[in-house]
Amino acid sequence: MSEDLASRACVPCHGGVPRITGGEIEPFMKQLPGWAVVAEHHLKREYKFTNFRDSLAFVNRVGEIAEREGHHPDIAFGWGYAKIEIWTHAIDGLSESDFILAAKLNDL
Repeated sequence: MSEDLASRACVPCHGGVPRITGGEIEPFMKQLPGWAVVAEHHLKREYKFTNFRDSLAFVNRVGEIAEREGHHPDIAFGWGYAKIEIWTHAIDGLSESDFILAAKLNDL
């Protein structure tokens, strides 16, 4: 995988594609500093901010990217933080689009 993940586009998944698991995950994670893989099921990352306004502004930017890509993370946020979890619901696990979206969020 020589192509930068953030330069790629998410592809809608309607099921029927295999989940990315095991050793397939590692090459993707090399491009995703700050992210963690949880139980080979989803990606998660927590961002810290100095106030609520900055957390909200970040979440709004995440929402704009998610809408543009057609791939929507789970988001929790409050004063000074935002937590993002990403997985492909149609396959109940990780797809390439999950790693692409995480890379785009790292560019914020």
